[in-house]
Amino acid sequence: MRHDHLITSKQLSRADVETVLDRAAEIDADPDAVADRHTNTLLGLLFFEPSTRTKMSFETAMKRLGGDIVDMGSIESSSVKKGETLADTVRVIEGYADALVLRHPKQGAATMASEFVDVPLLNAGDGAGHHPTQTMLDLYTIRENAGLDDLTIGIMGDLKYGRTVHSLAHALTNFDTRQHFISPESLRLPREVVYDLHQADENAAIREHDSLEDVLPSLDVLYVTRIQRERFPDEQEYQKVAGEYQIDAETLEAASDDLTIMHPLPRVDEIDPEIDDTEHAAYFEQAHNGVPVRMALLDLLLSDERGGEDDE
Repeated sequence: MRHDHLITSKQLSRADVETVLDRAAEIDADPDAVADRHTNTLLGLLFFEPSTRTKMSFETAMKRLGGDIVDMGSIESSSVKKGETLADTVRVIEGYADALVLRHPKQGAATMASEFVDVPLLNAGDGAGHHPTQTMLDLYTIRENAGLDDLTIGIMGDLKYGRTVHSLAHALTNFDTRQHFISPESLRLPREVVYDLHQADENAAIREHDSLEDVLPSLDVLYVTRIQRERFPDEQEYQKVAGEYQIDAETLEAASDDLTIMHPLPRVDEIDPEIDDTEHAAYFEQAHNGVPVRMALLDLLLSDERGGEDDE
């Protein structure tokens, strides 16, 4: 993988994706083999939005590679509260760390921040934009459960504001997939994203639906997302669609026995807990896959940065 930063899944080719996933599989099989790969390496965490899985899995990944983290902490306890700009913040923390992970509420923030630093910067989510490291663990989970070619995937829920959806849809254009997008009219995939998908692959098989019922029997994977209350500018608009797209055991009676159900989490009420113990559920596996996948990403980016260590 020959990139200084990981900002969006648009920058990744199929070969890039496979390099990361293959490396993650090696690490997953034998994590002790990389336990000292990056001793004395520090990863800077800059989270301007709340996070559980992404932040903790990055911290775990760096420590399992033999390194450690420096954490900016909450906005309230940082100089951001005093009015410091993002550009100044990343330039300061670059001096303390060998790589940076940034989450920010504004779309495009990671792109801007990357222009001010020389160490690798990984985008951990920028508003309703992209979340490429989540995409990598999503692809890893899909590959483990259903394969990545000749794949029919349904992506359901908040497609307008869902950065995980935008990133995953772009990455899947590298593979032989049929993508079905299921959402209320008000939360359809943004037109610019649809345009970009066709630009990436003029033969992209993309279909949009307002109901899961018609496409469910044909799906290999169903990727569910929550309706993101925090992204809505108007509470009344949120209330119109809240709880509209939910699945339970009865819903799955029409699904293939081999259907894999995924969710980037956290969930609210869109997946009934009764599904958790079925063979369909892969969302906790998906969350756990964040560690080996982010270990692989850090290993590859830091090895390039530090003079081309042997990536084996």
